[in-house]
Amino acid sequence: MTTEELYTRAPDDMVWQVPTAGPARFDWEYDDGRERLLSLYQKGKDRQWDSERRIDWGLEVDPYDPLGVPDEAMTLYGTRYWDKMTDRDKGELRRHYGSWQFSQFLHGEQGAMVCAARIVQSAPDLDAKFYSATQTMDEARHAEIYSRFLREKIGMLYPVNDDLRSLLGDTLRDARWDMPYLGMQVLIEGLALAAFGMLRDTTDKPLPKQILTYVMQDEARHVAFGRMALRDYYRQLGDAELREREEFVIEGCHLMRNRLRGTEVLENFGVPAAEAAELSERSGAVQLFRKLLFGRIVPCVKDIGLWGERLQRAYADMGVFELGDSNLDLLMTQDEELAEKLDAERFAQEEAERTAEVEETIAQGARREGPRTEAAES
Repeated sequence: MTTEELYTRAPDDMVWQVPTAGPARFDWEYDDGRERLLSLYQKGKDRQWDSERRIDWGLEVDPYDPLGVPDEAMTLYGTRYWDKMTDRDKGELRRHYGSWQFSQFLHGEQGAMVCAARIVQSAPDLDAKFYSATQTMDEARHAEIYSRFLREKIGMLYPVNDDLRSLLGDTLRDARWDMPYLGMQVLIEGLALAAFGMLRDTTDKPLPKQILTYVMQDEARHVAFGRMALRDYYRQLGDAELREREEFVIEGCHLMRNRLRGTEVLENFGVPAAEAAELSERSGAVQLFRKLLFGRIVPCVKDIGLWGERLQRAYADMGVFELGDSNLDLLMTQDEELAEKLDAERFAQEEAERTAEVEETIAQGARREGPRTEAAES
């Protein structure tokens, strides 16, 4: 079965071609570069991993409850549509929501892979090219993981959301070398980290928890890379250039905010588009979800030096201005520590199971040997 057959609606173009602009830059200066970026590059090399081995793909997943989402978190909960649903309908709705959520993760990761490769091409400094090369591999691994989960465990995909597609296109078409950093490393990756984290911390399903925890360990480095590179560069820009980038951030944040409605799912269950948008806007779960998702973006934008009056006002209108004071470094450290903790717990459990298996084998051997020994003695 091809992937196209798994889509709820076949994409308009199975291969999306985005014309890009801007030069490919070569840097003939092979000095040591910036110590901070080279340290991150070393960490990127050290922390490469194989999804086939690190993730336990043998874990069962109920496609009709893939993420363990409670009823109250469903947009249709408490509406006339929900009241008419059978248990089977509700299971199908959970399947669609899980597919929609992980499909957007998948499409975003492919976009991140393309943007990371673009940064290798366009970044003016060799140390930035080095790190972006490791990130390109990370993003390929993430796309591989989400694709496999959707195909093998849920059996359904959703097309890329229009707003995510728009932001990806804007990011790639811009000729300025820093825009893939800003669009991908700060906006898309920052929002993805928050979405991953919310699901990681709420799901009781072992396989999605593994996937999200390990992907987040990589993404924490990616956001750190974007912060370092852009903070250095934006110190050199004038007010007009900074305002242009702030406008891009405002537009991108509005697109990402709209992306979170999931109205495509509701429409597949017979809800008219206008009503689907209205239900999503009224949903308390969606409103809380939106606000928490900007917990990674707002402090990062402030940290890299994009904090003009209009941008601050836009964040105040969105109700996320106070998130600018969040401790981003602490969040990133926790992301890495949780992955290491999960590894330790899993490997300890596997070692205990192996030890128990060996002890049982020895005990079985001893039981078999007992009668023969007594017979020999007699």
